[in-house]
Amino acid sequence: MSQRLRPDALAEWTAAVLETCDVPPEQAVEAASMLVRSELRGYKTHGMTRLASYVDRLQSNAFNPRPQMTSRSFPGGIVLDADGAMGHVAGPHAVRLGLEALETSASVLVVLQSCGHLGALGIHTLLAAEGGAFSMMGQHTPPALAMEGFGGAAIGHNPIAFGCPVPGEPPIVFDVACSVAARGHILLAARENKPIPEGWALDAKGRPTTDANRALDGFLVPMGGHKGIGIAMMVECLAGALTAAAPMPHEKRGDAMQGAFLWLVKPDSFGGQQAFDNYMRKWTQIYLAAGGDDARLPGNRGDAMERAGREQGIALPPAIMQELRVLGERLRIGFPA
Repeated sequence: MSQRLRPDALAEWTAAVLETCDVPPEQAVEAASMLVRSELRGYKTHGMTRLASYVDRLQSNAFNPRPQMTSRSFPGGIVLDADGAMGHVAGPHAVRLGLEALETSASVLVVLQSCGHLGALGIHTLLAAEGGAFSMMGQHTPPALAMEGFGGAAIGHNPIAFGCPVPGEPPIVFDVACSVAARGHILLAARENKPIPEGWALDAKGRPTTDANRALDGFLVPMGGHKGIGIAMMVECLAGALTAAAPMPHEKRGDAMQGAFLWLVKPDSFGGQQAFDNYMRKWTQIYLAAGGDDARLPGNRGDAMERAGREQGIALPPAIMQELRVLGERLRIGFPA
């Protein structure tokens, strides 16, 4: 049975772990908060299960523990050089830059260079929505998607998310990878020695497989076939090509770095805030009424889980709990009781 921990205690412990990797205290606290919030909202494959790998990347300097992030602004756009930062540091910084730009602009596209793994993109678009903006975010990844019979991975699984404020309700947050299932689900299945469902992955020879380990050596299947490939291509254009086209002030830090984009829109710049709020309220009510008791908007479940977790404690699977305890012992930071 999963044990429960106080979220604030888990976040404090996580920040202490990151500080042992030379991450400055303020950035360690922010990154820890993002990881714990991901866990609370149900992003299990992008929450605490990622901490050990992030520690390894920080210790090996694949992630820069002390980035000197800089940005260049121009009408409608910002280029953020994250200087190899963890995504959980660079992402919130990009959101802050974007929200600040919306004070004088209706829309801004932030391009992130030299950025580490952003984790659950929905956490970043949630921050933007909580700041009053519509946002969309995507990150390009190394090639991982292939169709049956392909001889190799053709394009990244390139996750994409959007967030939008809803008056009087939690923000809409929609977060997907362009694969049928995120690679994190396969990693978790392999760690627990469990099979994966049919239709998730191909082996190294392009054949369907339910073996998690063979899937890790092979390729992910795109959601909706060619439709998923098409969305991955859109992310590749915005998060890959634009970051590559922007001037690079220093060498890349290698495969751990992944370009990303964050697009923010200020709703009241168009028809006014009241018109926007009225429309959002009306169409969401129509949607929920049509769906009956089982209908919910993307983000509602995560909001309910987060509120419950903050009141009742956060539950971690025994395997993840043990992994974190071992990590704490190695770093001499006692895991919370």
